Amino acid sequence: DQPDTGEPTTWCLVAVLFLGRFSVVKRCDHRGSKRTVAVKHVNKKLMKRDQVTQELNLLQRLQHPHIVSLVDTFETSMPDTQRGGDLFFWGNLTEEKVASYLRSVLEALHYLHNCRIVHLDVKPENLLVAHNASAQPVVKLTDFGDAVQLNSSHYVHPLLGSPEFASPELVLGEPVSLTSDLWSLGVVTYVLLSGASPFLDESAEETCLNICRLDFSFPRDYFHGVSQAARDFVRLLLRTDPGRRPPAGLCLQEPWLQAPPGDGRGRGEGCLDTARLISFIDRRKHQTDARPIGGTSVVSVINLEKRMYLVLQALLVVCVAGCSDRQASLGSRPTIMWFVFRILV
Repeated sequence: DQPDTGEPTTWCLVAVLFLGRFSVVKRCDHRGSKRTVAVKHVNKKLMKRDQVTQELNLLQRLQHPHIVSLVDTFETSMPDTQRGGDLFFWGNLTEEKVASYLRSVLEALHYLHNCRIVHLDVKPENLLVAHNASAQPVVKLTDFGDAVQLNSSHYVHPLLGSPEFASPELVLGEPVSLTSDLWSLGVVTYVLLSGASPFLDESAEETCLNICRLDFSFPRDYFHGVSQAARDFVRLLLRTDPGRRPPAGLCLQEPWLQAPPGDGRGRGEGCLDTARLISFIDRRKHQTDARPIGGTSVVSVINLEKRMYLVLQALLVVCVAGCSDRQASLGSRPTIMWFVFRILV
């Protein structure tokens, strides 16, 4: 489509869709053509100009049917606004429809990753469900405010806002990789299938610990009617080691995603229960993501757990040695205790 030109007054505000960390996303219609677009208002007081410019330059380079396209840019004052509306609408969900949506996102990620671009903010709020001329839903990946081009293998991205969809390497302050997006997509898949968040806990720090421990399950009440193939796909993406996560291109070849429309083989039948998903969307819509998460405390706890594991191993060795050699001299015990002390400190 050719971009509509004109001043911001040529666009009519329809609804506020979503409030992000530094921006407000609105649905607007062009007064002349009635074309509907999503408009992202960036608060210049919260986000530096070079950050905005980086996102704009990135969007101008990208052309893909499942990635939002940049229509126009304006610089104005941003009035106060209220929440309302939804950025994405999933409707009645089946496993077939979820698989179709995920294929679209994976195609977008495959395109980005071939350009060495990592999105780093894949979550339901950043998946826009539009409709084409034939009224078919089309999923588009949006919000490239955190996206970067990986020119080296040692880029560390700050963890901002809720860590629900963040990969372990991002939580731990380690270098991110292209497969960091695949972890986030695994969490999105879990959410769409169940309406629940796999790692969410009472605090951000506890959520981070659950992520690093890979502490999640498939409760029967939440996954009733969900196929084993769908659960296996989630497990495929939620791997702590980034190198063990398959790239987007290989994910697209998974049988659960490749089954043709109407072919229920390997997929659960019937509609998924979306009551929890609606509650999830409402919670996310009223959640502020402006607070940076301090990863230091999480790393400290993880390191302490590793040390305690080594201590338990050392104590086990002591017990085994004590049982096998009851004649051990007392002189060897201080050496063993010194070893345990060194692990603790």
